[in-house]
Amino acid sequence: MVLSCVAKPSSAMKNDRNKPFALPHLGRLLLYMLPFPLVLLFFSLGLVLGMTSGANFQNLYFPFVAPSPSAKPSSPPPTLWPPGGALHTMTDEELFRWASMAPKLDGTPYHRVPKVAFMFLVRGDLPLRPLWEKFFEGHHGLYSIYVHTNPSHTGSYPMDSVFYGRTIPSQRTTWGGVTLVEAERRLLANALLDLSNERFALLSESCIPIYNFSTVYAVLTGSKTSFVESIVSTARYRPLFALRNNISEAQWRKGSQWFEVDRALAGEAVADVSYFPTFRENCAGERFCVVDEHYMSTLVSVLGWGSRNANRTLTFADWDPKRRVGAHPRNHRGEEVTEELIERIRKGGGAPGRNCSFDDGANGVCFLFARKFAPDTLQPLLRLAPKAMGFG
Repeated sequence: MVLSCVAKPSSAMKNDRNKPFALPHLGRLLLYMLPFPLVLLFFSLGLVLGMTSGANFQNLYFPFVAPSPSAKPSSPPPTLWPPGGALHTMTDEELFRWASMAPKLDGTPYHRVPKVAFMFLVRGDLPLRPLWEKFFEGHHGLYSIYVHTNPSHTGSYPMDSVFYGRTIPSQRTTWGGVTLVEAERRLLANALLDLSNERFALLSESCIPIYNFSTVYAVLTGSKTSFVESIVSTARYRPLFALRNNISEAQWRKGSQWFEVDRALAGEAVADVSYFPTFRENCAGERFCVVDEHYMSTLVSVLGWGSRNANRTLTFADWDPKRRVGAHPRNHRGEEVTEELIERIRKGGGAPGRNCSFDDGANGVCFLFARKFAPDTLQPLLRLAPKAMGFG
């Protein structure tokens, strides 16, 4: 036996402190018997435990990596953190840092189905939610939903609703203030973290779809342009923009707040640390800066987006001076909801000279969404949707 061949240590060796440390018999046996990889594993675990016990890592966020089912290169995870609801504990600073590092190009070398991010900027509840649920029905995996609402709102969505768990950490917003653009960028940042999202549509609680999901999806994912209205205007321009960012009056733009953009432009808006701070500084302490009508419109101008932007929105609003109320478009009521109204909006809303023959990748479609529709339009819209909009 091996043990019998081992010489017993002499008393001199026991008392010699300059001799190398000798492992006990059991320790030497374990060392000889254990495979080297297992020894290495125990060593690595000890090293990691020692590091984590001596440092604080609780404020770091690491991308979620899904386990690979095979030896082949696997697709990347659908999100930059573990999948689940839209609620998280990141601060705005952490959120924007992660979103800025997300891929900005449409498409990836990995196989996955592109999705459209529907981003709802609302003040409280979604009174037209049942209509949108009919719209999304049967199209799971082709869309993502994000809701930004007033933090004081205590309502919740049913567990069987597509809106359940889709409210992101939100901040209070005020009409015409810079907080509206902050909310838009917050929605974009959350949506960018889903690597499958390729198109991003901003909507309100008064918006409705005027086509079925298949049509909306085909138009948005099939287009190579973003849809941001960007009109030459000097309204509300101030020298501060030239002083801080070299934005001239000729580059200043105005347009609809409601946009539909691709991943590249969404990434630019979220990563912008040059222009947005000036917009925020310009609107400091002002209640009616109306920055939401200028930020995205001016951003595509100074970035030189050119042919990559259709220079129009796909969200209809009735701004006819005879029908609008002050600085707000017409608010449609229940008695107005007819098949003729939906058809008129599809054809351009009755605007003179509009024929929807745009060469911008929307295949002749004037609008995909419309606003403003009051809560009492819900039941008429649900009755009308199967025939006029093709869903429900």
